[in-house]
Amino acid sequence: MADDHSDNLLFLTDEQLRRAIEAMFFAYRGFTADPDRILAERGYGRAHHRAIHFIHRSPGTTVNSLLTILGVTKQSLNRVLRTLVEDGLVDSRVGERDRRERNLFLTEAGTTLERALSDAQRARMRAAFRDAGPAAVAGFRQVLEHMMDPELRRHFAAAKESER
Repeated sequence: MADDHSDNLLFLTDEQLRRAIEAMFFAYRGFTADPDRILAERGYGRAHHRAIHFIHRSPGTTVNSLLTILGVTKQSLNRVLRTLVEDGLVDSRVGERDRRERNLFLTEAGTTLERALSDAQRARMRAAFRDAGPAAVAGFRQVLEHMMDPELRRHFAAAKESER
């Protein structure tokens, strides 16, 4: 966006912001294109992808935790989870501490699908990050974090901290 005269980043024009919004839409379309093709082969959508991603990131997560992270209705998540369990991608186990809870784990097949989905996205991000350079990558991450709602930003920061 160097041609957008965005040297003064604190005072972006409405037109510069509109172009950034459009760039975000087009980038998201590219970011989801490869996984969408993989998911479509199985009759799945992006909700399935998000569930698989976060179950992989936090094995044993509860349905309630996943509801909070995804921000979807219980009915919607149950529909997605039912399909993933029936298709042998997710294992739903009764909680050891609280028998009312269900803990979610990817099966071997689920892990294989998650890897295919994330490999496609990592390849696209790796190429974009390499082309943009380290300063742009750091700035991009900061912008994304500042766009998050405060509760999700705290959740994201906590997950990032637990990786260290």
